[in-house]
Amino acid sequence: MFRPVLIGGAAAVLVVASAMPSAAAETGPPPDKVVIDVVAVNGSGCPAGTAAVAVAADNTAFTVTYSNYLAQVGVGSKPTDFRKNCQLGLNVRVPQGFTYAIAKADYRGFAYLESGATGMERASYYFQGMSHTTSVTHRFAGPVNDNWQTSDVTGVDSLVYAPCGTQRILNVNTELRVSAGTSDPTTTNSFMAMDSTDGSVNTLYHFAWKECP
Repeated sequence: MFRPVLIGGAAAVLVVASAMPSAAAETGPPPDKVVIDVVAVNGSGCPAGTAAVAVAADNTAFTVTYSNYLAQVGVGSKPTDFRKNCQLGLNVRVPQGFTYAIAKADYRGFAYLESGATGMERASYYFQGMSHTTSVTHRFAGPVNDNWQTSDVTGVDSLVYAPCGTQRILNVNTELRVSAGTSDPTTTNSFMAMDSTDGSVNTLYHFAWKECP
């Protein structure tokens, strides 16, 4: 079960950062509650009140759910609609003695791409003040008329943990793009959505945990 926190905003999405050399080996999630405060929201893909963050009750993951995240080209679209993005600044408050990394991220949505049209989903995550950024891009080619899902997985040896004893904002950045390509935008419409009006479609971020020394 997830605890939702409504947020608003717009701009690019998801990222990671600097290593934690002194942390112990990977462990299970902490028993006490993890709280995520949304401290910044920016981007055309997450206008005010159209996104929510929720933490799993077992502290293994958190979700971001969108209700107005759609990029499109063609009939009925504006020139700027081909690209949408969302940038979230998250203050992840974890129990004392623990630190975390993002081990896996699952993205979901719906796409309708005419033959010849293309779509792209990109995500990155990083910790405030740290130089290391993880960014992954997934591409789609029409014809497509179906739900889509992508997963970004970080190997155990490549996990980047928040530093122990220091509170760092986790920046999560995402982006959707659609191109008409060889399709005719004067008679067709192609789009990619990363949203959900009923809460059934969301992005899911899986934690990896370590105990601090």
